[in-house]
Amino acid sequence: MTEQELRDPNRKPCREGVLRAMAKIADILPPTPLLPLEVDGRTLWCKAEMLQPIGAFKIRGAWHRLSDMTPEERARGVVGVSSGNHAQGVAWAAKRLGISATIVMPDNAPKAKIEATRALGADVVFYQRPGQDRDAIAAELVERTGATLVHAFANPWVIEGQGTLGLEAEAQLKARGVEGLLHIIACCGGGGLSAGLSLACPEAKISIAEPE
Repeated sequence: MTEQELRDPNRKPCREGVLRAMAKIADILPPTPLLPLEVDGRTLWCKAEMLQPIGAFKIRGAWHRLSDMTPEERARGVVGVSSGNHAQGVAWAAKRLGISATIVMPDNAPKAKIEATRALGADVVFYQRPGQDRDAIAAELVERTGATLVHAFANPWVIEGQGTLGLEAEAQLKARGVEGLLHIIACCGGGGLSAGLSLACPEAKISIAEPE
């Protein structure tokens, strides 16, 4: 794909985009450790994404998206919807790039996550959960301000950015003499991480985990 095609907001996420995201993220974020854990005689490798500056992998997709915005888009700001981790990822990227950010958060979100999002310079707009439609509130903000919506998972840049976690893990295993990822188990809320991993590591079996 051409550079112009990779900047099209209506495109589909692709592995080429994951590779491009990896180059961008490697310039600003060091790899998180890949830690061995022994369970029943087998070695599991755990990617310590809690050591990211915001404490979660969400920073990857947020940086990939915001760093690709045009000067005109940056001037209009961004809007995100999140109860915590994506909120901080968008706020962190926006602060680094000098972009104004507004995050739509539930009024019962963890206080620590609300405070952390504000500390990164983002404005927080609350909605009641249950009762109000967060996506409708975000859409109204976008319509009124011309800001760019940075969806937490349904966005090609976000999906590609999260997939860089898999590329990093593969490189770290290779450095230990292990070729390829055989089986990845990933948390799955909206599906951005698991979708990104499927693009980044197409030969691996991917299982998703969710609280029952």
